[in-house]
Amino acid sequence: MEKATSSAAPAKIGGGGGSRRQSDLNRSFKLAIRSLLTSCSKQELAKAFSNFSNAEQESLHRLFIQDEFESLCLETQVGTALETVEQLVEEKNLDPLFSEKSNIMDAVQNLSMAKRNEIHYLMGMLEKAEEQNRCLQDRVELLRQKMPDDSGISVVMEKV
Repeated sequence: MEKATSSAAPAKIGGGGGSRRQSDLNRSFKLAIRSLLTSCSKQELAKAFSNFSNAEQESLHRLFIQDEFESLCLETQVGTALETVEQLVEEKNLDPLFSEKSNIMDAVQNLSMAKRNEIHYLMGMLEKAEEQNRCLQDRVELLRQKMPDDSGISVVMEKV
């Protein structure tokens, strides 16, 4: 009876190829709830199979607990929930705002630096445009001074 127990592979929970976290939880949960699964206690099992050796009775009890655990996991869809949690953890690790390598203050500092650089660039563009405007106004003024006072031309020049 002991050989059959050790060669039997536990069923996968959640209908997929379980992950390491899932198997770790499965193993931990099995250990934690052994004492809680008392629908058929070890003593009751020993009475029912009194002609079996203690090792065989222990193996039967472990099989019973494992079967109960896997049934509960299937009923409560633990595998699906664990897969969802694992997916969320992976997505969180891909998001740079949640990454341990960066923090919010780094993001704020980078954004502030980018905005400062943009302000300097725009100020430079504004100064350049103002200088071009002054040059054009100087040209217009120079042209006015060179031309005879013709009311039609000065009106057109003022509009420009």
